[in-house]
Amino acid sequence: MKPNSAIPSTAPRRIPSLRGAGDPFSYVREELELVEQNLAQAIRSREQTLTDIAAHLILGGGKRVRPVVTLLAFLAFDGKRTQDIVDIATSIELIHTATLLHDDILDGAETRRGKESAFKKFGLKSTLVTGDFLFIKAFEFAGKFDETVVQWTADACALLTEGEILQGIFNRNKAVTVDDYIEIVRRKTASLFQTGAKVGAYLAGANTALIEAADCYGLNMGIAFQIIDDVLDVVGHLELLGKPTGMDLRDGNPSLPIILSLNTGDAAVCEVFKQARPSEGEISTALEAIKAGPAIRQAKALSQQYAENALRSLRKFPPSLHRNGLKTLVQLIIDRDF
Repeated sequence: MKPNSAIPSTAPRRIPSLRGAGDPFSYVREELELVEQNLAQAIRSREQTLTDIAAHLILGGGKRVRPVVTLLAFLAFDGKRTQDIVDIATSIELIHTATLLHDDILDGAETRRGKESAFKKFGLKSTLVTGDFLFIKAFEFAGKFDETVVQWTADACALLTEGEILQGIFNRNKAVTVDDYIEIVRRKTASLFQTGAKVGAYLAGANTALIEAADCYGLNMGIAFQIIDDVLDVVGHLELLGKPTGMDLRDGNPSLPIILSLNTGDAAVCEVFKQARPSEGEISTALEAIKAGPAIRQAKALSQQYAENALRSLRKFPPSLHRNGLKTLVQLIIDRDF
């Protein structure tokens, strides 16, 4: 039986864009189009349900920030084998999407990217299997490279699972510290940015010192990215976020603003964080308490520190339009309000 070749939902989508002049997405537009084509092809299955669930998320939004970092890092070192880096960028995005499917199951999430989550729409079993399907598809792309690339990609997947377990340990646990939080984020979020950047440099033929600089860029940029995600969960807007605010409080996830508020002994936040099922009124009160305290300002300041670390790493890159793109991307991410 041949894979379904007439699936309207898997047509490559329009390349996204971040606002502002010098949009870094525009620097890799052609390469991103190839990634989109790869993704549309990768999610085709002989089982229509797998294709439908994968398409629901992969083709339904997402800014493709991880592939952009991967592509820009490769081109910043004058990489030539375009299809190679397109395949790695595809693998990175497939892994990321698989983790989102699994995350929505773990969190019982009802929405994702402004619409019904795959978990809510298709159910636990099918969504879980589709996440597994996408992990396998990711290694169809990454597995064709040398041992170093395969190992780095596998390491990133291992870190993702470790980060999920570590986050679970600190779920509704008031003993969680900022250091614990950074370790969770380093594994769960930053690992894919880090891997994409260093594999991009490696495949472009950069030397060891430059690969380490790319690794450092991806790590710090990824941490800054997650901190701002956490801030937006408190101060963002539903129509821009694509999901309600306060999800970390609902789920008991130890986000940075929550941890910082716990550290100050804020009674409203402490009460909601320890409850298995806080009411919407209690969540609203806790969100207002976080906004009124120093946590948001402190979290933004820490994000800025990690962003500056990422920018310092770029000083070792040779001057180029693509290095500029990596620099601009950091600023766009920490300044975003969506």
